[in-house]
Amino acid sequence: MYVGRFVVVGPGIGAYRVSSRSFPNRQVVDRDDALTVGPTPDAPETDNPYIAYNCVREGGDYVVVGNGSQVDPIAEKLDLGYPPRDALAEILLALDYEKDDYDTPRIAGVVGDDEAFIGIVRRDALVVEAVTEPTLVATYEEDDPRAFDLDAETAADAARELYDHEFEHAVCAAAATVGDAVETAFYNGE
Repeated sequence: MYVGRFVVVGPGIGAYRVSSRSFPNRQVVDRDDALTVGPTPDAPETDNPYIAYNCVREGGDYVVVGNGSQVDPIAEKLDLGYPPRDALAEILLALDYEKDDYDTPRIAGVVGDDEAFIGIVRRDALVVEAVTEPTLVATYEEDDPRAFDLDAETAADAARELYDHEFEHAVCAAAATVGDAVETAFYNGE
């Protein structure tokens, strides 16, 4: 099944996977303050504004994961002391779904050491929920948050587990764990 991009978050762990039929030539790179999705060196030129963005970034005592430009302002709100649910809801509502040919939903999660929140804004709804177990939301098909069986305990294992998941058209994945410290990792395939 093709679900597009998806996030999985739970207390202490969050992960994101790019799945794409239209723009498969992307990778995750580690920058100073974030993990960033962007085109590979051999990717064809495009003017699509939705294919490059930070997908994992710290904000306050949390980590934000998501499928687009909403990651940065959510992290910035958390840096200002906003509660995670409010930061997630406010930014998803303000930015709305992507205005592309598919009305692609924006998805994001906020992960703390002992709490997590997941959200989606799609054409017909804004959903933001506190979660107590790993929970998935995707841009297509799985666009209502639901429990997800995530076995990983480290960021590296979470990135690899999401990349290897049976959903179709895996491109790359990134993850973070939040505890005494934040650990991030990514996997771009073999």
